[in-house]
Amino acid sequence: MDDLRTERIEQLLDYIMKKCLWQFHSRAWDRKDQNENILTKTKQLLCDEKVTLETPADRCYWVDAVLLAEAFRERYGWLGGLSRDDIADIMQGLHDRLDYLTITGSLNKELTDQHY
Repeated sequence: MDDLRTERIEQLLDYIMKKCLWQFHSRAWDRKDQNENILTKTKQLLCDEKVTLETPADRCYWVDAVLLAEAFRERYGWLGGLSRDDIADIMQGLHDRLDYLTITGSLNKELTDQHY
């Protein structure tokens, strides 16, 4: 299951890396907020959970999440065969991997430059 889980996470990650501009904000805190909010809302949509839309920022993240959830459902039919717990696990793995690639593992010094 670990190999299959990793393969599925990489498929979703590949889509984000090729199609989503929100991952390329110039500061680490921006990237962290984007990753957290968009992927959390995408997970909620994929798991048929209630999505919080209380602030303008919530609504902004929700728009990206709706598009991402639709793209994931359209391209990755295996999502339809997973339980909510399995989808949540895949999405957490995706979030961890995306944070590593775009924030914690990045060698881009601009991400933490206080004057940028």
